[in-house]
Amino acid sequence: MSSIWRVAAATPGSLLFRDGLRLGDLGAVIEELARREGCSVVTDFGGHGIGRQMHMDPHVPHSGRAGTGLRLKAGMALTVEPMINLGSAEVRILDDGWTVVTSDGKWSAQFEHTVLVTKNGHEILTLPTD
Repeated sequence: MSSIWRVAAATPGSLLFRDGLRLGDLGAVIEELARREGCSVVTDFGGHGIGRQMHMDPHVPHSGRAGTGLRLKAGMALTVEPMINLGSAEVRILDDGWTVVTSDGKWSAQFEHTVLVTKNGHEILTLPTD
């Protein structure tokens, strides 16, 4: 079980987030981290932009191909919220219309961070403050 938590906690892409990063680069790193630990990444859901509304463009995929996708620009605020599964990436939504579970019944972890892209890198806005 430790591998799923390690991958999920590492996925904000904190070393990657910077002006000019492509969303495909971020997705590729998340997917590689998960695969290296024997996990899968749910592709049915993704992160999103944050602005005047909670859920805005762009869609932030948690899997992808390096060198593709939208380029991030300083001032953009995005969520990174991958679901990392110990088994298959397949999921289903329960009858309440909200709860998501793995199709194979194996463990899943989901974490969310909001990240602000800056000229010099990034700032993770959802980290606890002391």
